[in-house]
Amino acid sequence: MFAALLTTVFFSLSAVTANRSVRYMGGNEANFWRLAIATFLLGIFAYVWGIGLEGPFLPWFVLSGLVGFGLGDVALFQAYPKLGSRLTVLIVHCLAAPIAMTAEWLWLGNAVSVIEIICCATILAGIVLALAPGKQAQPIHRHWFGGIVLAIVAALGQGGGAVISRKAYSVAEATADTSGINLDGFTGGLTATFQRILAGLVIAGISVLFVKRRAVFAHFGRLTNKPMPVITRNQWRKAGPWIVVNALMGPTLGVACLQWALQSTESGIVLPIVALTPLVVVPFSTYMEGEKPPLRSLIGGIVAVIGVVLLTQSGWLEAWLNR
Repeated sequence: MFAALLTTVFFSLSAVTANRSVRYMGGNEANFWRLAIATFLLGIFAYVWGIGLEGPFLPWFVLSGLVGFGLGDVALFQAYPKLGSRLTVLIVHCLAAPIAMTAEWLWLGNAVSVIEIICCATILAGIVLALAPGKQAQPIHRHWFGGIVLAIVAALGQGGGAVISRKAYSVAEATADTSGINLDGFTGGLTATFQRILAGLVIAGISVLFVKRRAVFAHFGRLTNKPMPVITRNQWRKAGPWIVVNALMGPTLGVACLQWALQSTESGIVLPIVALTPLVVVPFSTYMEGEKPPLRSLIGGIVAVIGVVLLTQSGWLEAWLNR
């Protein structure tokens, strides 16, 4: 539980710094460079104090990285400028919990109870309330549909990546005696994060190249004299510090704590705790982005978070109702 709570704090700081870096550099470039910095830092740790790219669980962590860092984070960084950090993390973290729970049920056989279904419905009701259009529509509302779709894709990536990581840890536990390798504690979480992030970095790089290539090949696929778009020195000056902080808070410390939590706790329990992130983000986004969420949106966020809190206590609630 402590590792999951740490993840919540780090992810909250990651969300607001990510939104600022995207504002200056764009989603694809900001995501790629923060993953590149995090990969460098995690690689130093993994090869000096960890096991690098060894272990029979490596293919599962690579697949987890493709889904989480690759699919999930590329969509996440495209959603930030459309929805803002507060609403983006509200959708992603609150939806990732029921997605992970459903995936574990279908794949690993962990049954979903009626109480858990009710809790998931509460989460969805809170998100709908928070995202319902207000009386005074703002210009950003025209981007909401695309932003919501991207946030849902990011939630699928986070939830799916967490479940695949759980599979990787089960393989690590089953082969610990023969391989002599274990992934216990925070150091194990850092090693697992390094193995996951490499696949995400490749996907992020492909995404950047695709965007730049599209800018060069215009006019029905004909090559033009339009120069390849590059990041200016001014963009680096403004976005650089935010990218570095985001790399530390999100894919390095935040994801390492998440992997630490997943070592011994089901994703359906860990991710609901991480879903408290939207409430922690509110003061940060208010201070750093000047965003003043309406009362309806705050109430919706509280309802969604109540749903995830009840989800963590679903076993106790079911036992109490059946006594």
